[in-house]
Amino acid sequence: MQTVIVLFNLKPGVDVAQYEAWARDSDLPVVNGLPSVEKFEVLKASGLLIGEGASPYQYIEIIRVPDMAAFGADLSDPAAQAGAAQFQQFADNPLFILTSAI
Repeated sequence: MQTVIVLFNLKPGVDVAQYEAWARDSDLPVVNGLPSVEKFEVLKASGLLIGEGASPYQYIEIIRVPDMAAFGADLSDPAAQAGAAQFQQFADNPLFILTSAI
């Protein structure tokens, strides 16, 4: 099982309510509907557990993927492509980190 972690902030001028509505109403259902995805979550950072100040990232996505080859194929789906294009309109230089459990 691979887990994709996406860390990002919204681009300057992006309306938080608009992004979050899109994430709830479109992104979450589309990505969770991909056969290769076990679970997809979008988390909003609320602060730091240790230390002071704000989180360096506003949002974190967690995508659990049992089969990366199947996930790659699923990403060519037109709905997934449209979602990825819309995501790029909201997210400012997102980091996509591929992880696995130890």
